[in-house]
Amino acid sequence: MHDLAPLTALGGTKPRADAHGGVTLTENPCLALASVAARRGHEPACRTHMDDLLEGPAPGPGTFRLHDPEEAFWMGPDQWMVAAPYASHEDLADRLKARFGATASITEQSDAWVCFDLHGEGLEAVMELCCNIDIAAMKPGDATRTAIHHLGSFVLRRDPASHLRILGPRASAQSLHHALLTAMQAAL
Repeated sequence: MHDLAPLTALGGTKPRADAHGGVTLTENPCLALASVAARRGHEPACRTHMDDLLEGPAPGPGTFRLHDPEEAFWMGPDQWMVAAPYASHEDLADRLKARFGATASITEQSDAWVCFDLHGEGLEAVMELCCNIDIAAMKPGDATRTAIHHLGSFVLRRDPASHLRILGPRASAQSLHHALLTAMQAAL
């Protein structure tokens, strides 16, 4: 019989947290993720399902919508990433498949992405060293795709002054973490 133990994207048994200059970088392995892409000819019905899921309008370009317990951000025309707490939504993709039916293609994404939460004052200085987005202009609810350390990543502004969520490819979790931590140490 196997004796397997779950590991975080950074290879630990517990999420890693690093602090420097008033900013904390925390690995967040507690998200279930699934992508939703409307099937051709079913875009309006898919959007209606997304609106119902979030109890409001689906996020449009450059935005995300917080809703408890699900939240979603726009990835492209008629495409979204949906996130929820892993503890209660381990089967998120299956739940979405049941809800959306033939209107969308749903893909499990939980193990494809690493999530880092950046908290504290000075986030703008850190992010200015990492990517080419105007982080100071981002408002809560804004989301954008960018490259951080040559890695396609999503940056979500959750709070105006003190919380960003960054999603990047799990296979490059160490590189993304190194880039963010190095920027923290250089900027602060």
